Amino acid sequence: MTRAFLIAPAAALLGMSLLSACGTNMEQRAATGAAAGLVVAGPVGAAVGAGAGVVVNEVEEDKNN
Repeated sequence: MTRAFLIAPAAALLGMSLLSACGTNMEQRAATGAAAGLVVAGPVGAAVGAGAGVVVNEVEEDKNN
């Protein structure tokens, strides 16, 4: 039972981080991250997911320049 309580949040965070990378520009990545965060953790998750999308965008821009 304890293992399930550890795996579920880890899987949710992995899914949220993968979805925050979707999109071709900052707005799309932030929106996708916010939607994933909203599903996983509600309004607070939406804010965190949007922030993760912005971070992913900045990293992608740095890699391309």
